[in-house]
Amino acid sequence: MAEIGQDIAKAKAFLERGELVGIPTETVYGLAGNGLNPDAVAKIFATKNRPDFDPLIIHTSSIERVLDFTIEIPEILRLLGEKFWPGPLTLLLSKKNIVPDLVTSGLDMVAVRIPDHSLSMDLLNILDFPLAAPSANPFGYISPTKASHVNDQLGDKIPYILDGGPCEVGLESTIVGVENNEVVIYRLGGLDVKDIEALVGNVKVRTQSSSNPKSPGMLKSHYAPQKPFILGDLKTLIEEYQSKGITFAVLSFGDGSRNVSTGKQVQLSPSGNLNEAAKNLFASMRALDTMDVSVILSELLPEQGLGRAVNDRLKRAATTRDCNPTSD
Repeated sequence: MAEIGQDIAKAKAFLERGELVGIPTETVYGLAGNGLNPDAVAKIFATKNRPDFDPLIIHTSSIERVLDFTIEIPEILRLLGEKFWPGPLTLLLSKKNIVPDLVTSGLDMVAVRIPDHSLSMDLLNILDFPLAAPSANPFGYISPTKASHVNDQLGDKIPYILDGGPCEVGLESTIVGVENNEVVIYRLGGLDVKDIEALVGNVKVRTQSSSNPKSPGMLKSHYAPQKPFILGDLKTLIEEYQSKGITFAVLSFGDGSRNVSTGKQVQLSPSGNLNEAAKNLFASMRALDTMDVSVILSELLPEQGLGRAVNDRLKRAATTRDCNPTSD
């Protein structure tokens, strides 16, 4: 398994040799490699078993350094960067040729962000290159929000994981770009759409699934547990699976079900707080995935604030689960 620690000098040495390192951010843990080194980037795809048509996000430490590998930052996107960086915002920008085509899946735009985590910012500040860093999990599985999650999944494939504690946001960044002078959101995430609109006016949300995505996080099936993940009205689902004699666990937003034992259900936020629910989502899905049950039942959150981004992840987790579990 990987060594876990807080030694940024050690992480730097691995990265400079073209190795990969797990790094913390405020959103989720990333699988980081030299974003300008094609061999290191290829190693990211291989380690995650990620399809090479799904672009990566580049991480750096300042707006000034963003211009080292991008052609320009449109003024309206610069406003967003100045307001929300460091933070859970990713901007889609025109790339310079020094960015390998593998990073962008051959597109001329690169996704860029500045993470809001002191340990990773200290690391980025001492590197001579930005880091390509998708979530540190096998492709399609639940994103990691603790160093132990990274070690459980990829610890036998990477040498080192920087331990920055649990992720504060717990949901991937919001990805934003510009098309025809209009601000477009390509992935809902840890930055509320209303906060973006308060600064730049109305935006278009374009998060539809795609087999040829324009940015990271647009694939239809993603963030999924290994167990079948069923989304719908919880009361109806619970009655249905109880009548079939199929074992299940429950992921609920607020109040749990009195008809399910506390050991078989997780509440994202007992008080109904959407930000708390977002922070707890991936860790809760992981906990349920380890339970001795056949399926996981869940419900959508209110379609407001970060609830929209959580619902996006829940729908993607349930997308490809066409299954008919049998009773035990």
